[in-house]
Amino acid sequence: MLNTFSITSEDSPGVLVRVASLFYRRGYNIESISEDRTHKKGLAHFTIMVEGEEQIFDQIQKQLEKLIEIIEVKNLSKEGKFVDRWLLLMKINAPLDMRPHILQTAQVFRCRVVDLGTDAITVEVTGDMGKIDACKEAFRPYGIIETAGSGQIAMSRSGFHDDNIATGF
Repeated sequence: MLNTFSITSEDSPGVLVRVASLFYRRGYNIESISEDRTHKKGLAHFTIMVEGEEQIFDQIQKQLEKLIEIIEVKNLSKEGKFVDRWLLLMKINAPLDMRPHILQTAQVFRCRVVDLGTDAITVEVTGDMGKIDACKEAFRPYGIIETAGSGQIAMSRSGFHDDNIATGF
């Protein structure tokens, strides 16, 4: 089972290493990890996707909260609805006669062409993991030369925590 954690921490050297080491030492498998500074000076945000058994997720959260630099830990998978995105850069074999087909496929997936060479096209695609996987499969027949992707980034949805709230509509 996969769970997604949202972590806010101090933005100081070594925090990423300490967080990753916590998972490594306990034998937890990190599927994805992303980190960036937040809009608040001195704070960083991590999104970590972890594979494991249900009983370990509470233990992971408690162990993360014990780290000195950690300010807040949320298990988004447990808390309810959240938004997540992945980013993928994909270089596709693109001889001149196939380019219209490749560009049409890119348009279907709302990809952005970020580089155009003599024999390849590089596209950027963002979305949930289902969209990323479907896009890769659509381009596979043309010949994928190279891919590079980000980890999952995620945050809880605002205003949608209680499905029983009357919307007035």
